[in-house]
Amino acid sequence: MRARHVTCHAAAAITAALALTALAVPAAGAAGSAALARCGENDVTVRAEPSDDNADILRLSVRNDSSKACLVDRVPTVTYGELDGAALPLPMVPHAGRTLAAHDTAYAAVLSVSDSEEAKDKAPAVMYVTVTAVPDHQGSSFQALTLGSPTGVRVWEPVTTLWQSSASQAQRALEKETMGLGTLAV
Repeated sequence: MRARHVTCHAAAAITAALALTALAVPAAGAAGSAALARCGENDVTVRAEPSDDNADILRLSVRNDSSKACLVDRVPTVTYGELDGAALPLPMVPHAGRTLAAHDTAYAAVLSVSDSEEAKDKAPAVMYVTVTAVPDHQGSSFQALTLGSPTGVRVWEPVTTLWQSSASQAQRALEKETMGLGTLAV
């Protein structure tokens, strides 16, 4: 990540954690007065895999393994190795809860290098990426080798979509949000 954006990404991650910590969204029941709980760390399975189309894109998913609906953040928190900060959500929206029904899955896409021309010589490579669906969770770490990058995942001004209902919606959202950033060629 660019040094001048590291502070911005760190602030975004802190803001996300604080926003979700204070979150209380009414359940979608008839009464509408009960608050839906955040998903517990052991209630969700987070996955990351390489895209078939672009080495700089990761496909993410979060599955609610519990028998009750719960809340995840509307955007995944994606961090890279020991670098400060997290992938910036596109579109830029306030962090808030997203209801994940029992046994349901949501999908996102992450572009790890958002300016390939400038990043050619400057993008650092990290040996793991950590993804979480709730900012105060520890998350799951994925080794670069399992993400299709044996020499490390390149990272330069990374961006992520919000959680979507399908993998194809996540891909389309990434394409739409990154038009003009110069790197998305799928």
